[in-house]
Amino acid sequence: MSKLHPVIAVTGSSGAGTSTARLAFEHMFTRMNLRAAIVEGDSFHAYDRETMAQQLHRASVRGERFSHFGPSANLFDKLEELFRSYGASGHGESRRYLHTDAEACAFGQKAGTFTPWTPLPTDTDLLLYEGLHGGLVTDRVNVAQHVDLLIGLVPTINLEWIQKIHRDTNERGYSPERVKETILRRMHDYVHYMVPQFSQTDINFQRVPTVDTSNPFIARDIPTQDESFVVIRFKNPRKWPVHFPEMLAMVQGSFMSRRNTIVVPGGKMGMAMEIILMPILEQIMRTRDNARRRSRKKISPPETR
Repeated sequence: MSKLHPVIAVTGSSGAGTSTARLAFEHMFTRMNLRAAIVEGDSFHAYDRETMAQQLHRASVRGERFSHFGPSANLFDKLEELFRSYGASGHGESRRYLHTDAEACAFGQKAGTFTPWTPLPTDTDLLLYEGLHGGLVTDRVNVAQHVDLLIGLVPTINLEWIQKIHRDTNERGYSPERVKETILRRMHDYVHYMVPQFSQTDINFQRVPTVDTSNPFIARDIPTQDESFVVIRFKNPRKWPVHFPEMLAMVQGSFMSRRNTIVVPGGKMGMAMEIILMPILEQIMRTRDNARRRSRKKISPPETR
């Protein structure tokens, strides 16, 4: 962690809602006139799309575990180094994974490839990471130790599967059976490298549907935000400025389920994020400003007589 160069990480699976959290932060950065270095987790995959397909086929033939959730398909050490470097100096290197033809065209590359590694923009106020592994801790790396504020986005597992099935069949042309195979293949890595992160997070946002999702493989629709509640759990409410009575008054239909957990209607998720995270972000930036003032005093030359 670093008071001088804060690192904020939003972690969760694809389709979990991390983009909603990123948008909420971007709104707050604009209002506070902050310049953020924004890093996407896909940048730290080990293989481009074509090579990943080859590796998946090879692992399948050999009966080996291999998925985007696990260490074989990711550069965990590079991610930890970025967080460590940024926290220490405000600098680091990243790249972009180009998902679509439209993104790739701007760089003269093919979709499914990476841009070269380049330095982050200079003079940024903080780093915001959005991806799969912002709170990762293994026997080899500890990404979470370098994060000042860690946010988890975790829909219930059946809802997560429904979202993946619909996205992969409707947008990517995969068959339902192939998507089911992917879910099963990823399960070991999901349990060992994704789930443990949500014990590290400062705040978890978990969307829970209020409609029947008991068989995700036959669900015809993704439950909407208005057909859901969001369970928001604070690991340590004393660490951050969280005023529960004020939140209950501001978010209609919200209630407390435990002393550190508030539940809000799904349609209010973005609003709840900004109400919760704005005071926390303001505190992080005040701490940073105070640390920078103290740092400047230490390095100023003594006055001459």
